[in-house]
Amino acid sequence: MPKGFPPIAAPDARVLILGTMPSETSLVKRQYYGYGTNAFWPIVYALWNEPYEEDYEKRCRFLLEKRIALWDVLAVCDRPGSADAAIRHPEPNDFGAFAASHTEIERLFFNSANAASFYLKLVKPDPFAGIGREILPSTSPARAMRFADKLARWQPVRRFLEGNG
Repeated sequence: MPKGFPPIAAPDARVLILGTMPSETSLVKRQYYGYGTNAFWPIVYALWNEPYEEDYEKRCRFLLEKRIALWDVLAVCDRPGSADAAIRHPEPNDFGAFAASHTEIERLFFNSANAASFYLKLVKPDPFAGIGREILPSTSPARAMRFADKLARWQPVRRFLEGNG
């Protein structure tokens, strides 16, 4: 079974963005959202009107600077291909331990309805039960939507972090 990645997170993170499970391409590259046409990284940079950074380590630092933590709901699963619909035998990450070491998380954002569904179904007890959460449109190219429309729907991340959300 493919195994996901550790979180990108600093102890002072205020926001946790959750995907479902890395794609096959991401697993091979060992990078979150490593598939070339996934809009995650371009959207994150566009939220702050910053030029997109090609270097993965710099992208990770950008998240940390913005107090954004990034992880996936699933630690492991059986999945031929990269489609969430093909996921079998999912096992969640240890959110209890994560919450204990990231006590400033104030909001969850799900990068797809599937991520939210897996979280609600599998994460028991929910260590983030008392905080706000929002489902955002998937940044995957499988979620057909113009970039500008996805970016508009992702604006709550920036608004929240800047105190306007």
